[in-house]
Amino acid sequence: MATVKVFPLKCVVQHYAWGKVGRDSEVANLISCNDSSVVIDEEKPYAELWMGAHPKGDALICDNRISQKTLGEWISKHPNSLGSKVKDIFQGQLPFLFKALAAKLHAQFPDRYPDKNHKPEMAIALTPFEALCGFRPVEEIIGFLKNVPEFHAVIGNEAAEILVNSRGDPRQVSDALKKCFTRMMNCEKKTFVDQLNMLVKRVLEEGAAGKDAAESNGELLLRLHSQFPGDVGCFVIYFLNVVKLKPGEAIFLGANEPHAYLYGDCIECMACSDNTVRAGLTPKFIDVHTLCEMLNYTPAPASEKIFPFVRDPCDPCVFMYNPPVPDFSVIKIEVPSSVEEYTISSTDSASILLVIRGEAIATADPSQINICRGSVLFIAAKEIVDLCINSDGMLLFRACCMQ
Repeated sequence: MATVKVFPLKCVVQHYAWGKVGRDSEVANLISCNDSSVVIDEEKPYAELWMGAHPKGDALICDNRISQKTLGEWISKHPNSLGSKVKDIFQGQLPFLFKALAAKLHAQFPDRYPDKNHKPEMAIALTPFEALCGFRPVEEIIGFLKNVPEFHAVIGNEAAEILVNSRGDPRQVSDALKKCFTRMMNCEKKTFVDQLNMLVKRVLEEGAAGKDAAESNGELLLRLHSQFPGDVGCFVIYFLNVVKLKPGEAIFLGANEPHAYLYGDCIECMACSDNTVRAGLTPKFIDVHTLCEMLNYTPAPASEKIFPFVRDPCDPCVFMYNPPVPDFSVIKIEVPSSVEEYTISSTDSASILLVIRGEAIATADPSQINICRGSVLFIAAKEIVDLCINSDGMLLFRACCMQ
């Protein structure tokens, strides 16, 4: 019998506190659509669906012809399934972790421990999606220091003046940003709580009086403060870009780039790491010193954070997101309702396929698999999958390693 090289997976759900709750979560809806036995707890957060072979979330294989229980075990037994280049470059390991993510507030600041992999990542919006990412242009931060006295008080006169005087020298700007951010993160708790309460009170009063709160980023401030009252992370909005994505738009974040996913559902792919160093806006352990030392303090406008896709000139259904790292790429496959048969082409690397919308029979010798919304397939390198579609079009996302 031929080796089974395309098979369905049952993937691990992470119930982090920042995830959307119950059926408000795209993650919950995906897993329940694919498995009628799943019961969704309407009181529980469904934050992430991990699709891959990460030790903290190794997917289970749903094919009784395969003796290995998990994807990681199967890849260890069949390393050539990764593709020759991927196998050699990444020492026989699947180099990426693919995720579906449903955030109501997800603040994280990458990348040091608990494992040794670096952690660039990319998020592709499934719904309107809002995030903070990367340091704002220095003029915007200086503008907030002038217009938000409570923010200025937390930073302090000395650090604020150094930032103002650094303009024109990129190295000095980065050093000054580091000094300002470190001062904020190490601010005495009573000081930042008092200043934050004063700021919230002022924004509420100005709103009641009909005054525009944009100069204080008031709407976002109140939203974050309602979830994490008294948290120094609420001041992060004056340092980081606010990026709003439409479905299909993406952001790419290099290792050590600060970011927070504020709201929405997305597909995420990253180097296979679980490193997150936190600075606030989270109930988890906060490591301020490591965070402040490691961050990338290069300012850039929000527009530079949007990562463009490229349409495949040979296939109008394919949109490719190829970030400037070797670990992963993501392919969006959008099959129109007029198409009844579609072939998912082979790649030189193993890949993982997630169905967001639609139903089909997937054929890859010797397998025939019924797939629907929420289905996840592992596809070994060089394998072709033929779809016989029995729905009004399909939307799929595929993570792979485009060497």
